Amino acid sequence: MKFTLSWLKDHLETDASLDQITEKLTALGLEVEGVHDRSKELAPFRVAHVVSAEKHPDADKLRVLMVDTGAGTLQVVCGAPNARAGMKGVFAPEGTYVPGSDITLKKGVIRGVESNGMMCSKRELKLSDEHEGIIELPDDAPVGAAFADYAGLNDPVIDINLTPDRADCAGVRGIARDLAAAGMGRLKPLTEGRLNAMPVPGAFKSPIGVEIESLDACPYYVGRYFRGVKNGPSPQWLQDKLTAIGLRPISILVDITNYITFDVSRPLHAFDADKVKGGIVVRLAREGETLPALNGKEYQLDPAMTVIADHERAEALGGIIGGETSGCTEETTNVFLEAAIFDTVRTAQTGRRLGVESDARYRLERGVDPAAVVEGIERATRLILDLCGGEASEIVTAGAEPEWKRSLTLRPGRVAALGGVELPRDRQVQILTDLGFTLEGEDAEGRLVVGVPSWRADVHGEADLVEEVLRVHGFDAIPATPLPRETVLTRPALTLKQRRVALAKRTLAARGLSEAVTWSFLSGPVAELFGGGQPGLRLVNPISSDLDVMRPSVLPNLIQAAGRNADRGFADVRLFEVGAAFRTPAPDGQDTVAAGIRAGAAVPRHWAEKARGVDVFDAKADALAVLEAVGAPAGNLQVTTDAPGWYHPGRSGVLRLGPTVMARFGEIHPSVLETLGVKGPVVGFEVMLDAVPLPKKKGGTAKPMVQLSAFQPVERDFAFVVDRKVEADKILRAVKGADKALVKDVAVFDVYEGPGVGEGRKSVAVSVTYQPTSATLTDEAIEAVGQKIVAAVVKATGGGLRA
Repeated sequence: MKFTLSWLKDHLETDASLDQITEKLTALGLEVEGVHDRSKELAPFRVAHVVSAEKHPDADKLRVLMVDTGAGTLQVVCGAPNARAGMKGVFAPEGTYVPGSDITLKKGVIRGVESNGMMCSKRELKLSDEHEGIIELPDDAPVGAAFADYAGLNDPVIDINLTPDRADCAGVRGIARDLAAAGMGRLKPLTEGRLNAMPVPGAFKSPIGVEIESLDACPYYVGRYFRGVKNGPSPQWLQDKLTAIGLRPISILVDITNYITFDVSRPLHAFDADKVKGGIVVRLAREGETLPALNGKEYQLDPAMTVIADHERAEALGGIIGGETSGCTEETTNVFLEAAIFDTVRTAQTGRRLGVESDARYRLERGVDPAAVVEGIERATRLILDLCGGEASEIVTAGAEPEWKRSLTLRPGRVAALGGVELPRDRQVQILTDLGFTLEGEDAEGRLVVGVPSWRADVHGEADLVEEVLRVHGFDAIPATPLPRETVLTRPALTLKQRRVALAKRTLAARGLSEAVTWSFLSGPVAELFGGGQPGLRLVNPISSDLDVMRPSVLPNLIQAAGRNADRGFADVRLFEVGAAFRTPAPDGQDTVAAGIRAGAAVPRHWAEKARGVDVFDAKADALAVLEAVGAPAGNLQVTTDAPGWYHPGRSGVLRLGPTVMARFGEIHPSVLETLGVKGPVVGFEVMLDAVPLPKKKGGTAKPMVQLSAFQPVERDFAFVVDRKVEADKILRAVKGADKALVKDVAVFDVYEGPGVGEGRKSVAVSVTYQPTSATLTDEAIEAVGQKIVAAVVKATGGGLRA
């Protein structure tokens, strides 16, 4: 929302400086995005008089000017075709930064003639794109005066970031009201000058009637007919206001509607009444109906959209944009002016579906003051009659003003209870009254009965009233109060589950993966590749048409990010994200998942090491590292091969604790990568952090004592020949289970298939570490444990010890 300081002062009588006003706006929750003060940028530029203009001795298209700057006469070489003696223009002295050309002027010599400064065009001052000649000022322009002051460019433009709930501040008056309540001045009444909204008696009955077919789309419609008006360029004051905030002046009738829209957040629309056939009908669009709009585009309409139509065709999209057919031009002499209330949801959906952004839509989809519809018509009526002449008809209406009156109760003590600030009752009443609320009395329990004004649709309860009091009094006045300490020892702020998220991130970062933060939603076709896309997980109002489903897995966004990196020349990618994945729309259908992907080379080309690409074991190692870090019993996990369909069969697996899935890992299926447009191979993993069991609470919180053995460990190697379908994990479990007290560690160090072990069989060699705790192992004891291990493996796998 943009407005100028002088525009604000049309509504606010104040002596406050610009800095004081901008500081207070932010304190009120109307965050100032920026202040653009053209007077500072244009400070060096002065009104100057060209005393003489002679042809350059060495260039046909250049002239040598003698310029009176008010502080002396300087010689300037100029190439503008309109430079001539006697004219007045804008001069920039040496050392001036020219914003339109992005240069700083220096004294120079052009074709052998000295030049000091320059005479400027409009484009060089960023006033317009015109650059065919230098700026020409009227003869009465004062020489030496600051050009910004003379041209009215010394009016700072304030840009605020408006939150969706503060629709009342989408107009300058709402902003002025907040500032007045905060003690920055007095709010002027709407009774005089350009602010005058007093009723204008109608001189005749309107020849155009109005009716509403769909009251849920438009509950209230107000119109007024004007005859004998003269349209044309707007007066300078109106053009300046619109130009300052980035709007292009068009004509008096159009500019008045834009002015009222920004001034009091009351969108209006003017029809050329002679082009309206019959009367005005507010209805839903018909199937196949089209509208050529004022922006030069033609829109295909559907029955979910509200249109303003005559008896033959649609003339405008309700609350969004007018139609080209009935638009006002300089030939317009009869006008029908519209003000209405449109359904906010339907307005937003229509605008989004058609991709139309307009100032009217911005306000009407947020909700405008339902009690100011007629007031807006009356104010525009006075401006039209003053600037265009003519006569105004009686006002015609259809529907009724929506019911908005409501009362809330406020316990004065709640301001201290909720906000921590002790404020007297009278001060609370004063703040609310200054904001437009009304004190309707007190109930039997001493609570204030407060009437909510029509423009504050965001206030619904006592807490909202408390917020208004605190906001105007000043959030910075809330004292910083430490929370009470209930125990001597502090309690941890994070639960174990919350700490696991940080542990998972730290572990994956330590393993060389970079953290990514991606959307929690993706496109429907991609979601279906990863088992998602259920109707309950589709977004009703997506931010983009290709981000319309909650993600069933974190992997697809990471895979696509890897693809984008590869497209830019970074093929070796390691990414992870810890976030939510969605199974169902139910409250318990969301899982916290630590997921990651690796793509490209696991070991890059190097003279000392053999290069290799990423594989399934890299993903498995990442998953196991996360599970160990968050406290999962990694030694008890089983590996199964039933990974979901987005993994490559035979190159993937699932880590389970009993029937519970703790993690999935593997190479991403080539068909999935092809659909996503990513070159493989890519491996990934998903660790279900919510599935990791919490530690069982015992009698105390002390950790068990570390048992360190004083005896020498013993290592023995075994090679078993088993069927090639037997997993190595099955052998490891059998070895560990042979003697749990003595077998400390087991690791596979070799797998062999080929001559000597038989067709369809393989040799798996393992290294076993024995760790005695009570005595040094004898040869007999070592031999006995070895026999237990061999027997356990034979029983579990059907294999045998390799000869």
